[in-house]
Amino acid sequence: MQNEKEVLANGHLGLQGRPPCSGTNSVALATGEMSTARAKVWGFLKRNGLVICTVSGVLLGVAAGLGMRGLHLSPANMVHFAFPGEVLLRLLKMVILPVVFCSLVSGAASLDTRALGKLGGKAILFFGITTLLASAVGVTLGLLIRPGEHSQAGDANSPAPGTRLPSKEAIDSFLDLFRNLVPSNLVAAAFQSYATDYKWVSTAAPVTNVTPGNTTHIKVPFGTEVEGMNILGLILFAIIFGIALRKLGPDGELLIKFFSIFNDATMILVSWIMWYAPIGILFLVASKIVEMDNVVSLVTGLGKYILASILGHFIHGAIILPLIYFVFTHRNPYTFLLGIVTPLTTAFGTCSSSATLPSMIKCVEENNGIDKRIARFVLPIGATVNMDGAAIFQSVAAVFIAHLNDVTLDAGQIFTIVFLTQKRNQVSPQIHLKE
Repeated sequence: MQNEKEVLANGHLGLQGRPPCSGTNSVALATGEMSTARAKVWGFLKRNGLVICTVSGVLLGVAAGLGMRGLHLSPANMVHFAFPGEVLLRLLKMVILPVVFCSLVSGAASLDTRALGKLGGKAILFFGITTLLASAVGVTLGLLIRPGEHSQAGDANSPAPGTRLPSKEAIDSFLDLFRNLVPSNLVAAAFQSYATDYKWVSTAAPVTNVTPGNTTHIKVPFGTEVEGMNILGLILFAIIFGIALRKLGPDGELLIKFFSIFNDATMILVSWIMWYAPIGILFLVASKIVEMDNVVSLVTGLGKYILASILGHFIHGAIILPLIYFVFTHRNPYTFLLGIVTPLTTAFGTCSSSATLPSMIKCVEENNGIDKRIARFVLPIGATVNMDGAAIFQSVAAVFIAHLNDVTLDAGQIFTIVFLTQKRNQVSPQIHLKE
């Protein structure tokens, strides 16, 4: 009996050699495993809930858009249907100005002047090289896929030659860059930017060229204010203002702290807005699909062009940029990309680099551990001048139009497309495709 009690006390074997309370232990063990699995699932959902919701919003938006096409909504109903997405865009645009200005002021003030120059130089060099690579990828795919060959997309809707507006000169694009870098009114720069337009002016023709009394028209540039934030001017002023605050020493610390706290408060607002993003993205994507006249004819008529553009974005974003990241950091680039899935899906739904900027800053700081001073200094500049996607799109478009008009591109013309596409995106980011 004493031995049995000792065995029972030690918990090895009960009477008749069976483990004590084996059924209870099994249930407890199973319950513990279920609790652990449930905790892991809950932790995963808690960490990636926003990403899952945002991606789900995109997928549901595509499904809803395809389903709503059969209802043949009127233009007014389309506007009403897209309202939740419009609210998301307005919320994101609302916080762009404080995010850009405050983050650059606090970032420039927190960095040493020498480090600031090195960081800015490296950033601009990186932006230039990656945009050049993007242009080269776009042209290469355009020449390989030949999207405009045998296409009937044509220019049936193109305006008559006499009604076309004058094209923008390269020199005016460069001058507009410097004009926008130095805004004449800082308040107006928050919602307007400078752009050169043209008008035809009648003038008496020289007698040596045409019959006396005839007149000819010359293209005369004039300045206009167009709607849209002058982000370049605000960036330059914020950087210089931050450097000036640092030069003040202890006297400028109070104002630097103010901008830093202001920026932190804005990022909290951004985190709140991002939980509404899945709903807004759902309606944005759905409304764009509903607005398409004929999805099938669009894909079949411009199939090669769409394929070349999407393939170019995939090669550049999923292969070239991650390869550059791996070469310089020796880290897994796709782990980094997983940390910014939310702003990437937001960009897909909103089609705006600036609107994605607040969530991008939040994600790279919290998910990828990037230093706040670097993220808040580099990202606002990158969102303005680093337009790799637009470079791919415009390069493919140039080759598409050339093939559409049976124009054979030589080596010099190909180089011109690559170079000018890169410069167009860096020099004049405010230019729209309708030009």
